[in-house]
Amino acid sequence: MTTAHAPAAASSRPRLNIGQLAIDQLTFPQAITAIGELVDAHQGGYVFTANVDHVVLAETNTRFRDAYQKATLSVVDGMPIVWASRMLDVPLPERIAGSDLILPLVKLGAERKWRIFLLGAGPGVAEKVGKQFQAQYPGIEVVGWDSPMVNLDAGDAQNDPIVARIREKDPHLLFVALGSPKQEVWISQVAQKLGPTVAIGIGAGFDFIAGTAKRAPEWIAKAGFEWLYRLTHEPKRLWRRYILNDSQFGVILLRELWKRTGVKPTE
Repeated sequence: MTTAHAPAAASSRPRLNIGQLAIDQLTFPQAITAIGELVDAHQGGYVFTANVDHVVLAETNTRFRDAYQKATLSVVDGMPIVWASRMLDVPLPERIAGSDLILPLVKLGAERKWRIFLLGAGPGVAEKVGKQFQAQYPGIEVVGWDSPMVNLDAGDAQNDPIVARIREKDPHLLFVALGSPKQEVWISQVAQKLGPTVAIGIGAGFDFIAGTAKRAPEWIAKAGFEWLYRLTHEPKRLWRRYILNDSQFGVILLRELWKRTGVKPTE
């Protein structure tokens, strides 16, 4: 079976190291091209989209951190990280949200006759999105969708049947919408079993396309306040993440500045 690994070109790109994560310095078009190259290489691999929550999670979640360290490609999904990158002398050109990658990749896949598989979201959501892709992008082949219950501690007994359903369809690209940190850890658990399939974590991307979740307007996202928009719409689910956990990002950024300048934040 083919073992997933990063092509040599991936390691030569400039990367921002922030906290425990490394993020590739790419524009949006460059990210699309890079993912297309991964698919064409038929060597597997996986793509993550790093946001503030991911930077904070990687500090304490060992499995999540390890998953990121093995990622073939990591792009930036969060304006605060884009702003921080300028302070850290590895400026990231722009925000590249996982949800924004989906349709351009489907369009590219339609042109190149890719087979895609959709995994995750709630019951019926991936199917709805898959049928929408087939109607809107002639040439794309949606070979399957699945919405399994995933337990990160279940091991091969759970993962092997899911992977078998995917491998039977032999997709070029696998979109995984399990939410973080589950999708990243799960992808890393099964990556070597996926053969030449390239996996990409896309969070709530299917729900946005299907209309089962509302996304922030573009101007709010560009201003760096998508987190606040989502918090006001789902306060019970997201308050701990955005108010308590993500407040640690400032501490991590100060630590990175200290490492680069040798000057303690209090000096």
